[in-house]
Amino acid sequence: MSTIPPCPKYHSEYVYLDAPMLVCPECAHEWELNIANDANSSSHENHNSVKDAHGNELFDGDSISVIKDLKVKGSSSVVKVGTKVKNIRLVEGDHNIDCKIDGIGTMKLKSEFVKKA
Repeated sequence: MSTIPPCPKYHSEYVYLDAPMLVCPECAHEWELNIANDANSSSHENHNSVKDAHGNELFDGDSISVIKDLKVKGSSSVVKVGTKVKNIRLVEGDHNIDCKIDGIGTMKLKSEFVKKA
């Protein structure tokens, strides 16, 4: 009997097999069984590494602070320097941080304008 590898994103040990896919019940990440062997051989940082303005690696759930005044597109609001944001979520794309800022709401930020708190 083969052992099922842990989740490549969060290293959860509760992964289960669903047809040809492996599923992590904690983060809902799905990947193919044959890719799982390749993911174990290469490091996680090479696939989805997001770094802040100072080069510190960011992970889901981290707290960050803004290092530059950011204008909110379509609004007269501004996210001020030093604004702290808790419980971020990393996403693919140009604006790679998904978060909720008090007083403004849900936003996407670029990692180059934040630092790890």
